[in-house]
Order: sequence, then C-alpha cells, then structure tokens
Amino acid sequence: MLIQLNDENFQEETKNGLKLIEFYTTWCGYCKKQKTELESMDKVWIGQIDAEESKSTAMQFNISSYPTFIILKNGKEVERFSGLRKKEDIMNLLMQHL
Repeated sequence: MLIQLNDENFQEETKNGLKLIEFYTTWCGYCKKQKTELESMDKVWIGQIDAEESKSTAMQFNISSYPTFIILKNGKEVERFSGLRKKEDIMNLLMQHL
C-alpha cells in the first residue's frame, strides 16, 4: 500500500514497525517507472515522499538522488539504496530486517 508522506506526517507515520520509504521527485523518469513496481507490492507498507515538496525531511536524510529508498525499523534507518529496483530485490532487502 502506497502512503503519501510529507514533512508534517513523516515522524508519526514511520516511528513504529518496518517501513519502506521512497524519496522521489515528479520530474524523475526512474521514479515514474519505479511506481509500477511499488504498486504491485500491495501488501507492503510503502511511504512515498516528494523530496521537492518536503525539503526538510529530504535534507534530514541527505537525499541527493532519486529514487532513494530508506528502510526504517522503529524510526531508525537500517538500510538505504538508490535507483530503479525490481519488486523482488526490494522484498529481499526488506526480509533481511524482519
């Protein structure tokens, strides 16, 4: 399930559990392609945050390329990766942190 995040709701939405966060921009071609893969992961909580609209959160995580994914476990970063990824690759990374 895709959840829209922003500077206002980020902390509350990500403080508990295992969360996959995608930092994206609307102009990024890879981000547009990535959305198809993410939509097919309907049983996984995925937070999407527009890095241009939510600059404070993007700066907090030092985001400089898109898409950038961060896996948070109870609000703490445990994994980071960038670029276009297949559903299987993302699931494998998530499984390592269960």
